[in-house]
Amino acid sequence: LPVRDAPPTPPAGPSSQAAADHEAADREAADPEAADHEAADHPAADREAEDHEAADHEAADEDTAEEDAPDEEAAADVERREARPADPEQALAAVRWRLHPETLREEAPDPAALREIRDGLTTKLGSALDNRSRARLLSLRSVASRVLGELDDAVADARLALTYADSTGELRRTALARARLAEVLRWRGEYAEADRLFAEANSPELPDRLRAVLHEHAGRSCYDQGRLTEACLHFERALDLRQGEDGELNARTTLALDAVAERAAAGGFGPKPRSRETLLGGERQPVPTFDEEQALWGYADAEGELVIGHRYAEVQPFREGLAWVRRPEASRWALIDTAGAALIEANNGYRAVGSFSEGLAWVSMDGKGRWMAVDRTNIVKIPPGYEDVRPFRGGLAAVRQNGGWGAVDRTGQVVVPTRYHGLTTALADGRHVDGFTEDGLAVVELAGRRGVVDRTGRVLVAPAYPSLVVHPVAFLVGDESGRWGALDRRGDLLIDLVHPGRAAVVAEIDRLLADTTPVL
Repeated sequence: LPVRDAPPTPPAGPSSQAAADHEAADREAADPEAADHEAADHPAADREAEDHEAADHEAADEDTAEEDAPDEEAAADVERREARPADPEQALAAVRWRLHPETLREEAPDPAALREIRDGLTTKLGSALDNRSRARLLSLRSVASRVLGELDDAVADARLALTYADSTGELRRTALARARLAEVLRWRGEYAEADRLFAEANSPELPDRLRAVLHEHAGRSCYDQGRLTEACLHFERALDLRQGEDGELNARTTLALDAVAERAAAGGFGPKPRSRETLLGGERQPVPTFDEEQALWGYADAEGELVIGHRYAEVQPFREGLAWVRRPEASRWALIDTAGAALIEANNGYRAVGSFSEGLAWVSMDGKGRWMAVDRTNIVKIPPGYEDVRPFRGGLAAVRQNGGWGAVDRTGQVVVPTRYHGLTTALADGRHVDGFTEDGLAVVELAGRRGVVDRTGRVLVAPAYPSLVVHPVAFLVGDESGRWGALDRRGDLLIDLVHPGRAAVVAEIDRLLADTTPVL
């Protein structure tokens, strides 16, 4: 890792990397959002060593000053260097980019200082032992290289960073790595991949401040392509997410909208906005349509044209290019593709079926229980034995057995024992998901008390709270008296349970994060 000419080794496998990654996760859990935005605090010994080093440099500068009497410009340069944070991650977070009013690209106020920061990131990579740190440092170094105009180095770092980030399975880390790669690709003019990565990165489970910046950068990519209506939608969404409370975002967006107006006046607003499905490279799937005269269902395309005839008594929506259908004369379900061809015939005997998710669907022969999972070729991947099931999400599915809820992976291995009375996860934006979030967290219930487990089955918060909601960077918890507070991602108390409602706790978390700004 220590030199740029010799790229880091590929991500370590689970067995060799787990301990280092868990240690890094524990270090970052208390302040998860800041981990990729600003540098982590140095241990006291490191700070002391840096202070001694700074003192030595200062003394050397004074000796040089006596001998050479540097001019005012050199003295100012010394002052700027001394004012910069010693840690390169903190220094990069502290840079206030200039945004070019026509290209909407960042410009470095001090390229020499940015090169020093990049060199510092390279040095830190030399001692990075876990995939989390490697992903963060590589993607940050790609930001520095991009703004310096060294796009080949930037894209190489950004792609490797995404590989490391993917190996951690962490939503926020992967989103940042995707976005940083997307921005490099945008500068290179590779817009199709850039736009897809921006769309993949922008999950509703991320913090609003990060989602706002993702929309801002996606809007700049649309601006480059002349998709000005789509750009405006992104900029407006960014402002909505921050509710006008981010002065720097407001200023950047004003500059961007001025650039859009000038370009639109010269050549119009360009093509109509694209759908998320289009950006992700997938085809829009047929949608159910009902014929009143025949009292039968079929499917139509996005333009409303019938593509699969009205011949079914019941249908389910297409998922992953597959849909379950039942003919009037049949009591069991069949599986078809988007052309209407049968992949699993009704004579296989499935009285109850669930939509495909991550390549698997739950099916039941009697319609009452004994659920099992099959693939699109009707191969049984998880044998029957569950009383109730939920779709797979992030490689895991919630299941109920012998009256208790737990979770299995796609091979049928039990990850969370079926000992809980509930496994439904409430999110801070008001949504509920059956099972796990994209970040691999699930709220479990035991005797009316709620806690949190992760995708490995590890208990992060023991079931102890009447109310628990997953926030993008914390857990909101409520007690019997209706007072709310928050825990960090390690389960340690972050905000005392003294607030009258969730909104006040969310506002307090935003206040704690007021000084963190995503570096893209």
